[in-house]
Amino acid sequence: MKDKIKEIPVIVTETLTALTSAGFEAYLVGGCVRDLLLDIKPKDWDVTTNANPEEIQKLYKKTVYENKYGTVGVINESVKDITLREIQITPYRTETTYSDKRRPDNVVFTTDIKDDLKRRDFTINAMALSLPNVSINEKSKGQIGYILLDIFNGQEDLAQKIIRTVGNPKDRFNEDALRMLRAVRLASELGFKVSHETENGIKENAKHIKEIAPERIKDELAKIIMSFRAGEGIRMMQYYGLLEYIMPELEEGIGIEQNKAHKFTVWDHNIKALEHAASKENWPLEIRMAALLHDVGKPKSRRWSEEKGDWTFYGHDVLGAKMATKMLARLKFSKDTIDLVAKFVRHHLFFSDTEKITLSAVRRTVRNVGKDHVWDLMKVRFADRIGMGRPKETPYRLRKYEAMIEEAMRSPLSVTALKIGGQEIMKLIKINPGPKIGYILHILLDEVLDDPKKNTTEYLQKRTIELGALADKDLEKLAKQAKDKKNELEQAEIKQIRQKWWVK
Repeated sequence: MKDKIKEIPVIVTETLTALTSAGFEAYLVGGCVRDLLLDIKPKDWDVTTNANPEEIQKLYKKTVYENKYGTVGVINESVKDITLREIQITPYRTETTYSDKRRPDNVVFTTDIKDDLKRRDFTINAMALSLPNVSINEKSKGQIGYILLDIFNGQEDLAQKIIRTVGNPKDRFNEDALRMLRAVRLASELGFKVSHETENGIKENAKHIKEIAPERIKDELAKIIMSFRAGEGIRMMQYYGLLEYIMPELEEGIGIEQNKAHKFTVWDHNIKALEHAASKENWPLEIRMAALLHDVGKPKSRRWSEEKGDWTFYGHDVLGAKMATKMLARLKFSKDTIDLVAKFVRHHLFFSDTEKITLSAVRRTVRNVGKDHVWDLMKVRFADRIGMGRPKETPYRLRKYEAMIEEAMRSPLSVTALKIGGQEIMKLIKINPGPKIGYILHILLDEVLDDPKKNTTEYLQKRTIELGALADKDLEKLAKQAKDKKNELEQAEIKQIRQKWWVK
């Protein structure tokens, strides 16, 4: 424990010391204690004390207190780490009934930390830690070492990797129904199992999740999707009966067989696609969510084809995009997230025969999802492929598409890059519209490609006057040479791109 305590930031210990120096008790509590014991860097630091909110506020330069639960935020504007900008301090408290299964109807401040720990959700979150040389009362002043209060055997559950409620699961979930989803989230993030009693408590109370505000559900769901075990988390939600109140559309894929190209049902395929996306640490929420929802439209679009002797799913991409939009809007995801996920779902079928696909079709795909996100669409496609039970190595046609995307996105060698245009050329050498303007532009482009420094208005005007004095026959010859050279350069670039992706 001593080594773990050394990892606690100075600003946190100073926050505790301010309380104990004033004669109050002070403990780190909740998730940060759990994470310290697991050798995980805490995402936030919560403190509990026997001081009341007014007494807490007097001890710090800048605080925020805008709630009825006693939580005071201590603001540290000079700290670079955003997780330390605000440290929350809450008085020991007990809570009365939860008539809305979301928030306590009333809180009562208490002087005994054990009363405070009894109200917490899970045993692994119900431990409190005082730090070395931080006294918690007059008798313990100057003591060496720490005090870890663990009255619900949280350490034992940590060691056994178990999520267990503090006390009766029914009581905890009736207090705040979101705790059921939080149990799934913690299990997904930590790789823990949920205790048998807690599992039964979730199943019995799952229907109450619909009483929770969509914004709160969204936050927990996003964390599940962003966990390494996201697929397992979604399966747990379905097993416990939570998913039908959050994303019932996903459950429509359970038991739905697909065509011969797929080894798995729609449900399993979607989960496996998410599992691949979640195995990539840097893949953002939108890619993971799109991997999960990319085939959500299949159950409603499934038809049997006598001609093919197989199932078809025509239009499931369009339908799926509409469904994804509706689902995410219902959960109050941001408009940007909804729009991007819907685009990925809508265009995840951009694959076809690489011998027939045209560069213009690829350009349309790039235009539809945007240059900033076309490679993310490729990631959704990778997840889709692996969700089909295909090999993990990049197949030829995926590489071919990557090459075509890069080719479609490359900056073309065009006369539009010149700092002179056709109208200006006509004015300079006093000619009417005709092929001579094109000849001059191509010759100028050739010179600029050889030496980009020549792409100045002054040089190009001067050179235009010189070229304008040439006979049309000579000008046409020079222009043809310039065009041929430009084509050679473009082909060399394209060859380089294709060699990079090992395609023809």
